[in-house]
Amino acid sequence: MGNDREKSKGANIGTVKIADDVVARIAALAALEIEGISAIAGNYTTENIEKVGRKNISKGAKVTVTSGEVKVDLSLVMGYGFNIPSTCSKVQSRVRTSVENMTGLKVTDVNIHVAGISMDQAE
Repeated sequence: MGNDREKSKGANIGTVKIADDVVARIAALAALEIEGISAIAGNYTTENIEKVGRKNISKGAKVTVTSGEVKVDLSLVMGYGFNIPSTCSKVQSRVRTSVENMTGLKVTDVNIHVAGISMDQAE
């Protein structure tokens, strides 16, 4: 894959390549962990992912990796009644932490596009 990113550590025993799609999946899954996020754009919810697998979840997440730095763009569907700025701030923090901890790459931006509001979480 031409979009793989290499990460070298240690005593030259090899390299680790992380595909951009893997970073996008990490970001999307991290976003879905936050209460108030109903789905990733494309209507991928936590329940759908468990039923059909995680292969296409990255469609609502776009990552740009350059020189060990990551820019993440997410399109999310929020639950009705949740505070948008507060919920998005939690998503940004969770995504940054998850991507950095799992890949060792530095996250410079987590941009969120609220693509819709779901009535499913309204009570």
